[in-house]
Amino acid sequence: MSVVIVTGGFGALGRSVVAELTKRGVTVAAVDVAPAPADYHAALTLGGVDLADEAAVSAAYVTVVEQLGKLDGLVNIAGGFTWEPVEGGSIESWDKMFRINLRTAAASSAAALPYLTRNGGAIVNVGAAGAAQPGAGMAPYAASKAGVRALTESLAEELRTKNVRVNAVLPTIIDTLANRAAMPDADRSTWVRPEAAAKAIAFLLSDDASAVTGASLILSLAG
Repeated sequence: MSVVIVTGGFGALGRSVVAELTKRGVTVAAVDVAPAPADYHAALTLGGVDLADEAAVSAAYVTVVEQLGKLDGLVNIAGGFTWEPVEGGSIESWDKMFRINLRTAAASSAAALPYLTRNGGAIVNVGAAGAAQPGAGMAPYAASKAGVRALTESLAEELRTKNVRVNAVLPTIIDTLANRAAMPDADRSTWVRPEAAAKAIAFLLSDDASAVTGASLILSLAG
């Protein structure tokens, strides 16, 4: 049975990924900076973990391997969004986006690699389709998500001979209650349901994707 860590596991997409992987017989460890919800169902839940802090994430992954025996896969979902124009904006927004979107993925991947390279495995990063053609006010967010795609492609090459695959999904807006509340008048025809994104992530983790590495799959519904 495979063991997979899902970061940002307590959010809408994280919950869907945990549910989908569990349904497929995967043992899942959900890791998040938020406190673990009382109603959460995963083989292991670790809350209060700063995934941008190298020492904290390394310690969390030691716990996962000690309790679950091994590590076969990693899904880097942890992240966030901000809308802020460059004109009149704060450079601190750039630091925040790079910390929670890119640094978390890099630190998490680095912490997982000693385990993944032992017997092979897979990493799936969550980027954003909007990073390719960002709109006004999206510069800090889009730049950090573009960094996630670059991390994916570079790390895939780095690990090509070590039997570790690295891929990314690039969803359009994910159809969550929070996004509906933030954009009540938006056209949701191309928004991606968390359950659909979870299936794509599960595929990239699976043996069915054994020939796929360095790919960034855009997730979008036909409007």
